[in-house]
Amino acid sequence: MPAPESGRAGIDTSRPHPARVYDYILGGKNNYPVDEQLALRVMDTDPTVSTSARVNRLFMHRATEWLARTGTRQFLDIGTGIPTEPNLHQIAQRTAPESRVVYTDNDPIVLRHAEALLRSTPEGATHYLEADVREPGKIMDLAAEVLDLSRPVALSLISLMHFIPDEDGAYDLVHTLMDALAPGSHLVFSHATSDGSEEEAERVVALYREGGVTLRPRTRAEVARFFHGLEPVGPAPVLVSQWRPDAEAEELAPDGPKVTVYAGLARKP
Repeated sequence: MPAPESGRAGIDTSRPHPARVYDYILGGKNNYPVDEQLALRVMDTDPTVSTSARVNRLFMHRATEWLARTGTRQFLDIGTGIPTEPNLHQIAQRTAPESRVVYTDNDPIVLRHAEALLRSTPEGATHYLEADVREPGKIMDLAAEVLDLSRPVALSLISLMHFIPDEDGAYDLVHTLMDALAPGSHLVFSHATSDGSEEEAERVVALYREGGVTLRPRTRAEVARFFHGLEPVGPAPVLVSQWRPDAEAEELAPDGPKVTVYAGLARKP
């Protein structure tokens, strides 16, 4: 774990940050005592959290690989978090070395690690933007310096929007981002839910609130609203452990690890 860096501009180590808490849950070392403390309390309250985090990463791997195999060559990942191998660009460029990837996060420590670790293939490009999802105009303006927004882009919002409450316009933000992308673009999306674990979810929300972080789990019907106007690739939303690009909703089996995350992939017509 890095030593406290409270003196560094832009890095607040007195309060937990979702990206660093998630890093700890995934077994990473790029976090601070305040992040570890919250992560441990959350995992003690809801034992499914660590499994959900790992399965969520596997969903991102599957979705990115499918997109690269089917022709997507541009990726915009918002809420990147601390780099955890394999990263999105590694998966995309393994299939299509010319892929161009823009990562976005609002935590300066993520930027430092991204600059050191997110290396592109010579044929492609990997770029990092420091911005918040609440700034869709800024994100698109900066992303346009690397990506050709007249061509399809895969917008990746992995375990991000449950940190954006309804009053901050969570749905409008996603729809605004997708509206700025060309037809044929895709939304890759996952989101925490309280379905089936309402009491644990309430306690986890309270823990995050104590740390100064807003957490808004949503029901399956609420998560489905993020996909409005898009064409699902495979069933969406479904539990993150169940998503496959060629799966049919009626074929989904309840077996598998217990997770509290919904996910899906959908195409902009």
